[in-house]
Formats: sequence, C-alpha cells, structure tokens
Amino acid sequence: MASATVTVLTDANFDSEVTNAGKPVVIDFWATWCGPCIRMAPIFEQLSEEYAGAVKFTKVDVDDSPGVAERFGVNSMPTFIVFNGGEKGRKVGGGSKNDLKAFIDSSVKK
Repeated sequence: MASATVTVLTDANFDSEVTNAGKPVVIDFWATWCGPCIRMAPIFEQLSEEYAGAVKFTKVDVDDSPGVAERFGVNSMPTFIVFNGGEKGRKVGGGSKNDLKAFIDSSVKK
C-alpha cells in the first residue's frame, strides 16, 4: 500500500527511514484484516499529499513487521504515531480526515 507520498516501513528499514527523515514522520500501523485501517487508508493518502515536503508519511503492516509494532507497544489498529526527534503523539483508532489532520498538526508542533 505504498505510493509516491507514503513510504512502507519494515523491521529492517524503520530506524533509518524515521531517524534520518529530517522532518516529522507520521506512521500508520495497520493490518490487511483491519476494517478501520482500510477505511483510513485513502484519508492517510490524501493527507500525505497535502503535507508533501513538510511531513513524511509512512505505513507499517503489523503482520509483516511485528518487531516494530511490539517495540512501540502497538496492540490496536490503526495506530498513528508522530515522530519528530522522538515520539510526539499517538492516536488509536479511525476517525475523520479532520480528526487525523488535527492530531498531526498538534503533534508536529510539540
């Protein structure tokens, strides 16, 4: 589910992609069997285009990369985490585009 504006993270590339981003990173922890995750995917994609250049958008399939999910205590999907020199915010569950945008904005400014 990667695109031109969303990077797929794995157990192998997580640290290099997040640590070396040079800007805030939003991570969507998701799973193919998760209905709310599937519903949030187009919203996440739209926001990745709106924030292009300012915020890096990434996704972790928790079934393909369980190490990353375990490392950050992700037990429910979707879980969105913003990193900007460390974890700055966490949102669990779906919602509207405006909800996710407000979460990202408030977390990026911390």
